Amino acid sequence: MPRASAKKRRGRNALIDDITMNIRADELIRSALAEDVTNEDVSTACILRERTEGQADLLCKQEGVIAGLPVFARVFALLDAQTKVTFFAKDGDRVKKGQKLAEVRGDMRAILTGERTALNYLQRMSGIATYTANVVKLLEGSTLRLVDTRKTTPNMRIFEKYAVRVGGGGNHRYNLSDAILLKDNHIGAAGGVKAAVAMAKAYAPFTMKIEVETETLDMVKDAVEAGADIIMLDNMTHEQMKEAVEYIAHRAVVEISGNVTAESIAKIKDIGADIVSSGALTHSAPILDVSLKNLHPVH
Repeated sequence: MPRASAKKRRGRNALIDDITMNIRADELIRSALAEDVTNEDVSTACILRERTEGQADLLCKQEGVIAGLPVFARVFALLDAQTKVTFFAKDGDRVKKGQKLAEVRGDMRAILTGERTALNYLQRMSGIATYTANVVKLLEGSTLRLVDTRKTTPNMRIFEKYAVRVGGGGNHRYNLSDAILLKDNHIGAAGGVKAAVAMAKAYAPFTMKIEVETETLDMVKDAVEAGADIIMLDNMTHEQMKEAVEYIAHRAVVEISGNVTAESIAKIKDIGADIVSSGALTHSAPILDVSLKNLHPVH
């Protein structure tokens, strides 16, 4: 796989590695490009009829945490393998308004055609990393570990969950095959918490943990008695969560979930739970504004 030139540096959480990129990311990026170009980029084709070498600057327009630089570069590499991207920042860096993040050099047709797709990835991923970093900061001084959920944009999960890690958060299960999470409808279908956990233990490999979503203290007690590995306290009041944690008494990992946002998360620092999961990290994070400017021919 072609790589970005010069200053190729790894972020603190490691970039999407080459193998993962080749297996999953490339097909998703190609799909995004195909969404934008059905047969040709007419605007570019009418002014550039043949390969013309050019260069553009990637500029940051607001402060935040950058994430997705390798995906940004990969968009152009898939359009033209000769494209060179020189980075002046790495994923996980806190960047400032006006900062030059990279130079993109190659066929100006590829740069123009890939510009919006590349920026869409970078803006979305950087917005998630920035929002996550802000929430992580709010949890300083507590033992809570922040993780995401499956509330991701379709076909963007690999990128959005990566961005959460870059921002200092962690990942919950990646998809439905990763772990058993018995939610309210699973429990209803099984006939209760104890029955659902018993069915899961009978079916699942011994290596797979079982998590139960609970909404009341009675459900918490049933989950503990059934031997759940992880108990999620979903949409409970502060008092209910404190009581549940005291009852569980370290017999299971405790996860807090439900309407967890940057505005509300500080209120749960004293609960004594282990994990807090927030769908807002991926579904409510605003983009980080970046742009590709100053495209010009070079010789």
